[in-house]
Amino acid sequence: MEPVFRKDFLWGGACAANQFEGGWNADGKGPSVSDMCTNGTHTSPKRVTTAIRPDTLYPSHEAIDFYHHYVQDIALFAEMGFKTFRTSINWTRIFPTGMEAEPNEAGLAFYDRVFDCCKAHGIEPLVTISHYELPYALVEKYNGWASRALVDFYMNYCKAIFARYQGKVKYWLTFNEINAGTMALGSVLSTGTIKGYEGPVNAVPDDPQTRYQAIHHQFVASALAVKYAHDHYPDYKMGDMNIFATAYPLTCDPADILKCQQYMQMMNWFCSDVQVRGAYPPYAARFFAAQNIRLQKEPGDDEILRAGTVDFYTCSYYMSNCVTTHADAAESGGNLVGGVKNPYLKASDWGWQIDPQGLRYSLNEIYGRYGIPVMVVENGLGAKDVREADGAVHDGYRIDYLRQHIAEMAEAVKDGVDLMGYTPWGCIDLVSASTGEMAKRYGFIYVAKYDDGTGDLSRSRKDSFYWYKKVIASNGADLG
Repeated sequence: MEPVFRKDFLWGGACAANQFEGGWNADGKGPSVSDMCTNGTHTSPKRVTTAIRPDTLYPSHEAIDFYHHYVQDIALFAEMGFKTFRTSINWTRIFPTGMEAEPNEAGLAFYDRVFDCCKAHGIEPLVTISHYELPYALVEKYNGWASRALVDFYMNYCKAIFARYQGKVKYWLTFNEINAGTMALGSVLSTGTIKGYEGPVNAVPDDPQTRYQAIHHQFVASALAVKYAHDHYPDYKMGDMNIFATAYPLTCDPADILKCQQYMQMMNWFCSDVQVRGAYPPYAARFFAAQNIRLQKEPGDDEILRAGTVDFYTCSYYMSNCVTTHADAAESGGNLVGGVKNPYLKASDWGWQIDPQGLRYSLNEIYGRYGIPVMVVENGLGAKDVREADGAVHDGYRIDYLRQHIAEMAEAVKDGVDLMGYTPWGCIDLVSASTGEMAKRYGFIYVAKYDDGTGDLSRSRKDSFYWYKKVIASNGADLG
């Protein structure tokens, strides 16, 4: 394949602090919502507890211990040729309860070391400010983002890290998969509106009014952070981040077409319309009325949203689903969202339908709608890898998945999409956000850590490691 990606294309990989760092209470770090979540499986949901139970396994507490292995791990990323590394900052490492007036110096210093290590290897950090790790103290006191008070706490956090990492971090994402908050599970992962709740993460009491009020507060916080960065650090580039859960009508029944359009609006476009265009979209009004949602806005909120639009758009893309009004259709699974099975697609071990062409379609839709640079910051295949006696992992299935998606990204670039980078998810094995398990592996690097908490944490290169190294070296021209 002829190289079509731009010369400064940001090849790399993506992780999240709460899923790979470990060190959950090291050097003054406080507990986040993810630290209160137990392990689970594809068929048995993880649980959230209101206190840490000594006889219970909490996967994030050690995870893969990047906290003590970052030098080794970043060297492996550099060996693959990473141009960028998407990671996140654990809010509670900087502000243990989220409410302190002054940041925790030990936490700030840790990320200094991480970013300096990246820079020493020529790797540009891409930092998610809040990635599914809300301080649990803010849940206990305020019911998370249901409270307007969190806007000020978030801004205090942003100001601290913006000032500290000037010259080290250029690219920032305000919230990970902000549209997760439109779903019930998002109340655990994203908005933290689970005060007093203990039980399975898929049984959290759901209130649409609380959900969308919390997202409004996140919109305001994101816009304020973007405006503050633009005003004080003109070199900073600020992005949003959404789950892009492409949907197709199952049939050409006009009722299916309309239902799919409505799904795409509120799932895939709603949050980015606000963050990119700077205003609530017109279709939201009817949705809110139908759901009996009445947003509480403060004077000036609309102006804040207009003034705080992002510079570039990013998304996760794993799969697509179908939408139908027909009751006899079979359901499928997916990244926080389900849908109806597409008879033309295969699925992963976890039921996620694999649709590389859907990525090309999605990128065209996104760029056509917004006209700003686009980046795919999560994409990958969660699978049950087998480590051989010699340490090898022959993950040709992962290579096939990534090869097909990169080829479709190249087609999207030929279509005219301004694509700025690609960071496949879980470039090193980590804890699954949705299920809390290690068995669902994504990485180019295998980590000997298992669902029962055992493992020596040793690292080894999978076959996909060497393949991705060739892809980067050829700027996507050699897909093997």
